[in-house]
Amino acid sequence: MFKRNTESLKDILLRNLREQGLETPLKQKRLVESWQEVAGPVIARYTLNTYIYNQTLYVRLSNPALRSDLSMMRGELVKKLNAVVGEQVIIDIRFN
Repeated sequence: MFKRNTESLKDILLRNLREQGLETPLKQKRLVESWQEVAGPVIARYTLNTYIYNQTLYVRLSNPALRSDLSMMRGELVKKLNAVVGEQVIIDIRFN
């Protein structure tokens, strides 16, 4: 008998994504989509737009008081969002 070099499908897909430069954008998309889950339904209702630029998540809110409250929880939100993705994708959050 002979030995076969086998790889899991997950490893093959991750390597392929990394080689094509799609791994980071995919993780960023997953992080932005997880904002509603991490922030909760009430905050998600006041969220107008979210995007990532230079490892910073920008969140546009329609309620100024909520913006102030969330600014104080910034560090905790960064940890929770990165935990959902499983890797450090963002280092800060800015509320507009």
